[in-house]
This record gives sequence, C-alpha cells and structure tokens, in this order.
Amino acid sequence: MGEVTFDIRPLALSDWPVLETLFGGNGACGGCWCMYWRVPSTGQYWQDHKGEPNRRAFEALVRTGAAMGMLAFAEGEPAGWLSLGWKEEFAYLQRSPRLSGDTGNTMSVTCFFIPAAWRGRGLATALLTRAIDHARRLGAGYLEGYPSIPRSNARIPPAFAHTGVPEMFEAAGFERWREAGGRAIYRVSLSQ
Repeated sequence: MGEVTFDIRPLALSDWPVLETLFGGNGACGGCWCMYWRVPSTGQYWQDHKGEPNRRAFEALVRTGAAMGMLAFAEGEPAGWLSLGWKEEFAYLQRSPRLSGDTGNTMSVTCFFIPAAWRGRGLATALLTRAIDHARRLGAGYLEGYPSIPRSNARIPPAFAHTGVPEMFEAAGFERWREAGGRAIYRVSLSQ
C-alpha cells in the first residue's frame, strides 16, 4: 500500500450523492444507512426499516442539516465516514441504560464506515482526530465514543468494529470513562 493523503471535512448539505457513492447499494452495512443509532426502536422496527426506508430517512437528515459527520476523500473519491452528533440526538443512546446519561454539552461518535480498500491506513484515527476539532468548534464540552471491547486478543472483524476499537480512541487522547457491557464509554474533554 502506497502513501495516501486523506482530505477530511465535515458533512455538507450537498453531500448526499457522496454518501450514496460511499455507502453503496448495501447502505454501508446491511441496509443501515447510518440509522441504527437514530431509530426509536430496534427489533422488528429495525427489521422493517433496513434498506430503502433507512436510506430515505438518512437522506432527509443529511439534506436538512440534521445529520452531522466527517467525510474523508482519497484520490478524489469518498473513502470514509464518521457519524457525529449531540448525544441526545441518538435514540439508541437514550434507550441504553449503560450508555445514556450525562448528555449536557456532550457530542458522540457513534460509528465509522471505511470500505475495505481504505482500511488499515489510519483513516479511522484521522477521522476521529478531525471530529475532536470539529466538536470543539461547535462548542461541545466532551466528545464520547463507544468502541467494541474485544473478547480475546483476536482482531475484531470489521462488521463488529464499526464503533471503533479502544486503542484508536486512546491514541486520539480519549480516556476510558465507564464500562458499558460489551462496550466502554471513552471520552475526551474539549475545554482544554
């Protein structure tokens, strides 16, 4: 793999076509379209909304400015996505007794999407670093992430690492704040 320079910037209202290209026909992962953390319920509700309903819902959020995130480009093509928003905007976080709480002035990084061709090049860490700067500019006091905690020394498969891994958050200056089942809450203070 040769050296690649990534251009990373916040999501813009006009970026829906970029996200469609990046996420592809599968909607990033199994028809999610970056909606899993946003929907009011999982279970049957989630099953009924995967695919086209999620695509339409996320498109509306992007085009109205209700969705935030960071986009990465390489060689003129979309290469990665990080979902970012105010903690209280993510229904999943409000439903989860382990992840909820302390929403005042806190932003969350809920997921990453990096196609296989761009993995292993430090792109997720670069997206996370830029998200810290962006959240600070937006006035957040804290930025949280919810990485998957490996059950062994084996590498987590990409489909299960969509929330990041602890080492990546630690390298970006986050500290483990609280245990949350198969995840941990990592946070960084932005008031420094």
